[in-house]
Amino acid sequence: MDDRPIGMFDSGFGGLTVARAVIDLLPAERLVYVGDTGRYPYGPRPLGQVRDFAFEIASHLVDDHGVKLLVVACNTAAAAVPLTELERTFGVPVVGVIEPGVRSVAIVTQGGRIGVIGTVGAIASGAYQRTVARLAPGLELTCAACPGFVEFVERGETTSDQVHVLAERLLAPLRDAKVDALLLGCTHYPFLARTISDVMGRDVVLVSSADETAFEVRAQLETNLRGLGAPEDARQGQARRGERHHRWLSSGDVRVFRELGRRLLGPELDHAEAVPWA
Repeated sequence: MDDRPIGMFDSGFGGLTVARAVIDLLPAERLVYVGDTGRYPYGPRPLGQVRDFAFEIASHLVDDHGVKLLVVACNTAAAAVPLTELERTFGVPVVGVIEPGVRSVAIVTQGGRIGVIGTVGAIASGAYQRTVARLAPGLELTCAACPGFVEFVERGETTSDQVHVLAERLLAPLRDAKVDALLLGCTHYPFLARTISDVMGRDVVLVSSADETAFEVRAQLETNLRGLGAPEDARQGQARRGERHHRWLSSGDVRVFRELGRRLLGPELDHAEAVPWA
C-alpha cells in the first residue's frame, strides 16, 4: 500500500468539483490540489501558454510533493497538452476530464443530439470534437464556447441576474440544436448548473465529468498503480500525528482561495498555502 498523495490542478476553483468527487469516492486518498488563481482564466490564453503552465504545475506536484498520479482537472489544460506527454515526462499515470465527460454524455443521451460547452480555448482546440468522433461517432454534436462563465464562478457569483442573461445568450445555439444532453466541458461550470438548467430546460440532462473522472482515478489505482492505493487507516494515522489529510495551494490570494474554496468544496478545505512561484 502507498499513501503518497494524488496531485490535481486547475486554473482556479473549477477543479474542486473533481476533488469533491475523488474525496467522496476514495476517502483514504490524500490530495494535493493547485488552483492557479493568479493566472486564471486559462480559456482566453494561447494553448501553448496553457501547456507551459500545465508542465510547471505538474513538475511542482511530482518533484516537490511526490504525487503518485496526476489529475488534470482543467478542461482547457487537458485540451492543450496530450496526457500521454505528461505521463512520459513525469513518469506517473495522468487522468484528464475530457474522455470521462464524453463517455458520460454518450450514455445519457436519448435522442443522440448532445452539446458541449467550454472555454474558448477548449472548444477552439477541437479536443471535444475529436473525442466524440472517436468514442461516440454516431452522435450529433453541437459545441459552444462560454466566455465569462469562469469569471462569475471565480467571484462566487453563480446565480445572479447577470450570469442568467449571459447564459441565455451563450446557450442559444444549444437550445436551437435541441440537444437532450449537455456536457459541462469546464470544471467550473457545475457551479452554474442551476442557471444553466433554467436556461436549457428541465428536459435537458446536464453532465459533469467530475464523477466519471473520479472513477477513472480509482481504475488507475487498481490497474497501473496496483497495490499503491492508500491504506484504509491512513487518514486516522495522519490525524493522530497532527498532519493535514489534504493540501490546498493557490497562486493567487490565499485568503480568498480558502474562503471561497471552502464554500464551494466543503469543510475539507480548511486551509490554503501559496505556491512557490506566486
